[in-house]
Amino acid sequence: MFPDLTRDDVFRLETRGLWLRWARLADAQAIVRLAGEKSVAEMTARIPHPYHPDDAERFIFMSRRSNADGQGLQLAITPKGKPNSLIGMVGIGPDPETGKPSLGYWLGTPYWGKGYATEAARALIDAFFAYGEGDELTASARVINPASRRVLEKCGFAYQGAGLVELPARGGLYPADHFRLDRRAWESLKSWSHTGLVREPLAVEVEMDREMSLAS
Repeated sequence: MFPDLTRDDVFRLETRGLWLRWARLADAQAIVRLAGEKSVAEMTARIPHPYHPDDAERFIFMSRRSNADGQGLQLAITPKGKPNSLIGMVGIGPDPETGKPSLGYWLGTPYWGKGYATEAARALIDAFFAYGEGDELTASARVINPASRRVLEKCGFAYQGAGLVELPARGGLYPADHFRLDRRAWESLKSWSHTGLVREPLAVEVEMDREMSLAS
């Protein structure tokens, strides 16, 4: 899904206000504190509540392994001025049901409503279409989460309908809105809309409201 370029843990994406980098064990405490809030976890498919330190360490290990084998790309969202301070996560990986590349993200509550989810999602989407082999992305958001829907719409995703989805960490089926974005739509969005991105990430080093989606 992703090329060798992204499979080294020094890979980073830079936007106007954010650094996106691989998660580290040092991020575990921040993940427990932020993702462990019920208002964050309940909008995702796989974040348990309560969220224990062992869960965070397991997630970090799995995300790094996925990054390394190219099956996905999960990146910590950090402020550009504080690259060691995780405020959320954004990732693309295979949907468990369809196998199609799917976008997911979450932010800690202190960082809601600041545009960070949209900024991070756009950067990763741009990297996916610039460096990856896929021609489309999918995403889902719970129907009770309009903020996540707005993030997806700002990124150019088109609504595909609603349906029931399995949320393992919530223990059942829940209504969700489904979205799709293809390469042509993304290129069109970039051509007429100022996204705050450059064509290539500013730095790729390989020595060099409730804003979250169900894939988180």
